[in-house]
Amino acid sequence: MPMPTFDAWDVVKVPFPYTDRPVRRRRPALVVAAGPLASEHGLLWVVMITSAENRRWPGDVAVSDLEAAGLPAASVVRTAKIATIDAVTAERLGTLPASDRGRVTERLRAALAMS
Repeated sequence: MPMPTFDAWDVVKVPFPYTDRPVRRRRPALVVAAGPLASEHGLLWVVMITSAENRRWPGDVAVSDLEAAGLPAASVVRTAKIATIDAVTAERLGTLPASDRGRVTERLRAALAMS
């Protein structure tokens, strides 16, 4: 089976690891790094996407176009929760709207202390 290909800003469904328990649950996530990471190592860097009904965290970014993102309900990109996952475990759902990408980039830079 060929390796699936993904791009930054793809919304995917992946087995996202939890930090507070030894469990993985398939949930939506945003690809923030693919390219050579995926083609050379078969990995993706993703940040969690969660329900907008959950308690807000600093750095959360609301998804403005659920249909384009392939999401069924109001959601936020939780930039504080980043993970490395195997690309073969990901299923593409949609794409983060261009209008949301600048805010996600700003929040990731702040979280990673990057200038």
